[in-house]
Amino acid sequence: MAANRFEKVDSIQDDALTLELSKDGENAVGVVHWPSALASRPLPKDYTSAQAPAKDAFRNIVKLANDIKAPVVIMDKDSVWDNAWGELFVVEDEEE
Repeated sequence: MAANRFEKVDSIQDDALTLELSKDGENAVGVVHWPSALASRPLPKDYTSAQAPAKDAFRNIVKLANDIKAPVVIMDKDSVWDNAWGELFVVEDEEE
């Protein structure tokens, strides 16, 4: 079975749910960023979740993405991504 693939980004995206992973001391944590434009009825503002353990934040964003049919991208400045969750890839800019 093919692993899920997630794009690694450097900043919060306006057209996708963004999972921001980081370290809080020794703990891997995550925060979900939900742009208001992705809601079926526009939200009054963008939403950012409370910090949660990284595994829980990952599960939450995947469930939310499936529920609202939205793409997911990953910010991971502290390299806490767990390969059991799938493949994390970077889109290379094409130079002409």
